[in-house]
Amino acid sequence: MAELKISTRAHTVYKNAIICDLTLPWGNWEENKDITLPRYRDSGFGFVSLTVGLDRTGFEETLQWVAKERARLRSFADWVHFVETAADIREARKLGKLAVGFHFQGTNPLGGDINMITLYHKLGVRHMLLAYNQKNAMADGCHERTDEGLSRLGRRAVAEIERCGMILDCTHTGYRSSMDAIEMSTQPVMFSHSNVKTIRDHDRNIQDDQIKAAAKTGGLVGITAVGHFLADDMQATPEAFVDHIDYIAELVGTDHIGIGIDHVYYTSHKAQQRAAAKDSYPDADKYPARGDAGSFLGPEDLIAITEVMVQRGYDDDDIEKILGGNFLRVAEQIWN
Repeated sequence: MAELKISTRAHTVYKNAIICDLTLPWGNWEENKDITLPRYRDSGFGFVSLTVGLDRTGFEETLQWVAKERARLRSFADWVHFVETAADIREARKLGKLAVGFHFQGTNPLGGDINMITLYHKLGVRHMLLAYNQKNAMADGCHERTDEGLSRLGRRAVAEIERCGMILDCTHTGYRSSMDAIEMSTQPVMFSHSNVKTIRDHDRNIQDDQIKAAAKTGGLVGITAVGHFLADDMQATPEAFVDHIDYIAELVGTDHIGIGIDHVYYTSHKAQQRAAAKDSYPDADKYPARGDAGSFLGPEDLIAITEVMVQRGYDDDDIEKILGGNFLRVAEQIWN
């Protein structure tokens, strides 16, 4: 990948933005964790949301995971600011610290009890997606053979997520389940790390009507920097990333785009994970070869993404919104 020459304008808008990454898959493992958050700090990010629960983890394991990560963040208190409100993100900016929050990728950590949503909210979880690729008690995942929509329990979970002040996330979720959830939502809904299916025909990506439906709620789509969700050649480049921004901007406008890099810093574990979970990662031709983690962009590449947006004619206000302003607007409306 040829290195882009970064313009003064791109550097300026990047510095002025509060950059928000909606998804860092902070798994329950240790590979490269000691060096990963400092990379976000050093790359000028304002906020990053860490995965601290998955559909593959039950209630007890998830609680231990959340407790461990809260303790880890306390040990970083001189440069990390744990956040529970949008105002906390802005406060972290003033303090010169990296704002960090929590989210779940799936609802199995609830153990089938939607009352647990309140507890997890009190522990700092601020957005939650419904199903991770496969069917669970709430919804179908995007890789399921069927597409049956939300269960009755799933509908109750959506209402409780909203009542508690979490953002509803439809990434990884099946088409009908996501549309059911958006239809019943009274708050902005987001796809925290999803790309455009029209550009890259992959079941993990989302259709135009899903994008339009989320935008109609006032929500957004966070573009992910995973190569096999970006382009048919499965290569992650700033240009391919901005292709998805361009498409959504044309479809629904720049108010409904964010950043959900989904950076895979744990390449050895990821390759093993995909090989062991064939039902979660089917369609081998749409994923890298088993044992290969794939092509990814990282936090250091966001300045190049900013430069591509500059070159393609986005104005400074739109770039700042895409880099983080749109997510902050949604968080200010929902988090409490």
